[in-house]
Amino acid sequence: MVIFYFSGTGNAKQIALWIAGFAQKKQIDCQTFSIEKTDINDVKALCTDALIAIVSPIHGFNFPKRALDFISLFPKGSNNVVLMNTRGGLKIGRLVTPGLTGVAFYLSSYILMRKGYQIVGHIPFDMPSNWISIHPALNQPTVKYIYEKNYSRVEKHCNKILEGKPDFFSNREIIQDVLISPVSLGYYFAGKYFFAKSFYASEECDNCGICIKQCPVKAIKIVNDRPFWTSRCESCMRCMNSCPKKAIETAHGLIATTSVMSSLILSWLLGDILAINIQPGFIRFSFFSLIFFALLWIFYKLQHLLLRNKLIGKFIPYASLTHYKFWGRYKNATWHSK
Repeated sequence: MVIFYFSGTGNAKQIALWIAGFAQKKQIDCQTFSIEKTDINDVKALCTDALIAIVSPIHGFNFPKRALDFISLFPKGSNNVVLMNTRGGLKIGRLVTPGLTGVAFYLSSYILMRKGYQIVGHIPFDMPSNWISIHPALNQPTVKYIYEKNYSRVEKHCNKILEGKPDFFSNREIIQDVLISPVSLGYYFAGKYFFAKSFYASEECDNCGICIKQCPVKAIKIVNDRPFWTSRCESCMRCMNSCPKKAIETAHGLIATTSVMSSLILSWLLGDILAINIQPGFIRFSFFSLIFFALLWIFYKLQHLLLRNKLIGKFIPYASLTHYKFWGRYKNATWHSK
């Protein structure tokens, strides 16, 4: 068995390691490879006639571009392939809330089947959500609880796959995945650029370079002696959650300001300049989006320059929820199976 995984903060990697452990208990040779570190030209030699597993998080109800590019470049083959994903799970009481897969499995399956591969499984896992731009970080007891639930699920699905049985567990969610699929298209072409411009390094940054070195898609570069997030960013959260100084923040204030300014400009253009009455809908939303992304790029570069000023740089982080202790930072749990 050969497992390829793409991982930001470690959830997909953890699934890959658990699977490898279960395979080894069954005396099945199993190797794991990080997608970001694997040369696509080596894939054929690595896989031969092995069962292939691909594990990746869900970004915008699809696999992130880095994982999709890897799958798209796969050489032709006839191996059996099982696709797995990690989604943002939360804990409510004793329930781990399920996420949505969207088009991830269907698009990737289509690409691989055209290359000759046989798809034998679609399996989602609701690992702890690391998306602290949107919600406060989960505490360690919650993370451990979700780990324990998923460890049991991995064992069950792994046993089935390793016995040669197909496992399309995700089929029970096909209706909601189809309904949510248009969002994944919008995220792929526009959403990722929005999130790429939501991260910045505060005055706490000491230019240690860890975020640049660890970024799996090389999306961070130095501009004006400060880390700068380019449009390559996949919003995997690795930089924010691994920064030793906790200097990387989400620009909530910048995003809110951009939204307000975009609405005002749209109303001014349509009402005072063009005198066009466009009712709320797709066309109006499209105009708003164009203005929003244009302003976001301008404001992001402006903020990057303003952060160089010590006085202004001290105040900007106060507009970011991630700046406050109650919000926290995501950490993998130090949980081990019994």
